[in-house]
Amino acid sequence: MNQSKMKQLFMLSALAAFLITGCSDDKSEPTPIDNKPTEESVSGEVSGTWTKGNTYKVTGHIQIPEGKSLTIEEGVTVLFSDSVIKPEVVVKGNLYSLGTAAAPVKFTVPDAWKTTGNLFGNLWGGLIAAPTSAEFVMSNTILEYGGAVTTDESPSVKAKLYKALPGEHVPVIYYSNISGKLVVVNSTIRNFNEDGFYIEGGKVIIANNTFNTTGVSGGDAINIKSGVQADVAFNVVYSPNTNALKLSNSGDRTPQAYVVGYNNTIINAGWRRPTTKGGSIWLEKGVRADLYNNLLANDRFGIKKENVDKSVDNRSVINNTLYYGATEEGVKQFQPSVEILKGSNDLISVKVGDNDPKFVNYPLTTDNKNATFNSAWDFHLQAGSPALGKGKTSFTRLYAEGLVINGVTYKSPAPADYIGALGTK
Repeated sequence: MNQSKMKQLFMLSALAAFLITGCSDDKSEPTPIDNKPTEESVSGEVSGTWTKGNTYKVTGHIQIPEGKSLTIEEGVTVLFSDSVIKPEVVVKGNLYSLGTAAAPVKFTVPDAWKTTGNLFGNLWGGLIAAPTSAEFVMSNTILEYGGAVTTDESPSVKAKLYKALPGEHVPVIYYSNISGKLVVVNSTIRNFNEDGFYIEGGKVIIANNTFNTTGVSGGDAINIKSGVQADVAFNVVYSPNTNALKLSNSGDRTPQAYVVGYNNTIINAGWRRPTTKGGSIWLEKGVRADLYNNLLANDRFGIKKENVDKSVDNRSVINNTLYYGATEEGVKQFQPSVEILKGSNDLISVKVGDNDPKFVNYPLTTDNKNATFNSAWDFHLQAGSPALGKGKTSFTRLYAEGLVINGVTYKSPAPADYIGALGTK
């Protein structure tokens, strides 16, 4: 065969191959990505990037060193798999947990440990940030089954972080840098023995999260002290042992604690605590708090303050709170008094069943002390809910323009014209 015919045959073959490949493109499956290996034993100092889809088995305490950062990509599972040590995560540098709605990051324990006997976790510690932690982000992240007790060997005790004592249950997140930035958005906090967040400093956004099944003998979902300026919005908090929000200027740090808390839904708060300190939103020690559009259903008390002078900064504002009670005791305990604060344009039930918020799917007669969360519950509002159209939107939030963290701008969400965290579907 001469060279000209060979060239023609080659070109025809190439064309045929191209046509076959081209015709099959629309029907072909995407090329699968190889499964990434699991990191079998993680302890000690960590930094860099934990890559998308990996599982990292934490077998000892871990620490992000000062001046370094750890980025956790979408779909990562951080598996605390040592039941003896009950690891803590000490953050002296920066932590960025960056899940997505479809592939959240998950801080958890082996499935076999998640039994009814471990409803309140206690199986690993928590995320304990030092004053050197400048940036801390949890986005689309699930944190569950922690809150273990500190010992003399706990790294948080040795570093004199949190309460710096053995025998204390660790919160989900402790943050203490008054010059730092903390953002927790679109995340789930559940099955923890102690407080959700214990915050003693920083510019803070906590928004669009769900908290459930937290706290045994104490425990507030969000506990804020002096040195903090925060927007706390659109969170659903179910059955914290004590308060959803405990807001205080204790500690005498600068700046004064100032919290704008709006469009939160708080259900069954405070009933499991044996004493009567609080049970929805608790204000103390000169905190400044602007509270708008919060929906309080079956909580032990209304918005409550210490029964002492100057327990709340007189610039504080309370507006447009909806109260619902399914029991006479509940209704009685959120009526305005010396300690229970009444706001402007509040919707306050005067008898059982008034102001039914009309949740899409939640039995309002559920036992007030119930802490077991049903994922089928839906706290959106049905048409005809008294919460619809009753929200206030003309107020100032702290971070409407956003906080820039690691090159990303996180803005606190705009207020809604309804009361509560979730409107209609």
